Amino acid sequence: DELIIRKTSGPGLTITEIHGSDELSKDADQNVVTVATQSMLNALGKPGLGFEFELTKKVKPGSGLGSSASSSAAAVFGVNRLLDEPFTKKELVQFAMEGEKLASGVPHADNVAPSLLGGFTFIRSYNPLDVLQLDYPQELCATVVHPQIEIKTSDAKRMLKQQIELRDAIVQWGNLGGLIHGLSKGDFDLIGRSLNDVIAEPIRGILIPGFQEAKVRSKQNGALGCSISGSGPSIFALSRGMKKAQTVAETFRSLFEEIGLESYVHVSPINPKGAEVLK
Repeated sequence: DELIIRKTSGPGLTITEIHGSDELSKDADQNVVTVATQSMLNALGKPGLGFEFELTKKVKPGSGLGSSASSSAAAVFGVNRLLDEPFTKKELVQFAMEGEKLASGVPHADNVAPSLLGGFTFIRSYNPLDVLQLDYPQELCATVVHPQIEIKTSDAKRMLKQQIELRDAIVQWGNLGGLIHGLSKGDFDLIGRSLNDVIAEPIRGILIPGFQEAKVRSKQNGALGCSISGSGPSIFALSRGMKKAQTVAETFRSLFEEIGLESYVHVSPINPKGAEVLK
């Protein structure tokens, strides 16, 4: 997302324009931009400061790509910059989480942390909040396909079990440890072996047409691994290098053309910067 922020002489937070989405509210109590910003201003002890926001949505709500996190992160990052950076980027995560709470009912950091910090992040603890930035090989590239259906994050969260079997937990945490180790050591084979979700993916995958076939074909065409992005319906694959990532992109395009479902495909190296000022 892109956000133009202007400091105003009067108090209060106002959203003047929203481009790229007709469904988002301009009400300051109902938009993640202003809710996250107000949380930061309250912590700063300056709740009455005034700002205007012009939001351009480039991440579609309900895509599984962190739409609310993109807006929340942009808001607190931009306002923090206008206030001469009283908070570090890592400290901004706690305020952006309040935007996520509005969007999904839970103040989670798994999307706002990488949106702010870039790269791969790991939420070690929420109480107290402890966000770790992970090393990763620079060759790693992501291919993301967004089938044009919507899955609400709140609905997808309700689908998940409140308790998990011990055997599933053992497999999942083993894969998590393997993924982190693989990223830190640049072990692409280990990264691929560890990209296996046995908890959320089997439940949420049934909502996404073509998901299982996307997993199979992407790996056949060079991807290290493939899984659901966020709550879905977007699907991501990680590859070693842009050439393989582009091949996977064509694989995704062909698959969803066969299914008859419109989709958009994005290919990118891993962004190391996170939120930044464009101009």
